[in-house]
Amino acid sequence: MSRIGRAPIPLPAGVSVDVDDRSLTVSGPQGSLARSLPPPITVVHDGDRLLVQRPDDQRSNRALHGLTRSLIANMVAGVTQGFSKELEIVGVGYRATARGPSSLELALGFSHPVVVDAPDGITFEVPAPTRVVVRGIDKEKVGQVAANIRKIRPPEPYKGKGVRYAGERVIRKAGKAAK
Repeated sequence: MSRIGRAPIPLPAGVSVDVDDRSLTVSGPQGSLARSLPPPITVVHDGDRLLVQRPDDQRSNRALHGLTRSLIANMVAGVTQGFSKELEIVGVGYRATARGPSSLELALGFSHPVVVDAPDGITFEVPAPTRVVVRGIDKEKVGQVAANIRKIRPPEPYKGKGVRYAGERVIRKAGKAAK
């Protein structure tokens, strides 16, 4: 049995779970998230914890078992404390400015500023002109928005200029050798 899938998901105080036939809704202090469950997987609400179960040991069911448990655990963590991704901007003249909590203006060396609007449930913070924090309760959406911002100007290998995740190591190449 899957080590990840068989672990129960503890429900902290203030989190309520509604399990319907093929859908699961998790509500907490930060908000509410919903997800549909894959057909062979079932979720049992057992007091202050959730149990994810599979019908048999088929390969596809084993894969869905651990995946579903991880997704539900991320939903519970999201509605209690939320998720965040931090981005660094490296380059002379490269900077970010916040235009409200749901809009971001980036100067990344293009002839025009790039404006990024946040989807529902996502907020931006700019603690410094070269740092951007993406926050939200849905881990998947936070990661996708951060990846989309990074994709605008990914770090280049010669000088390292561009947008990168905080702590990301960019492998640098040697430039042209002088003769």
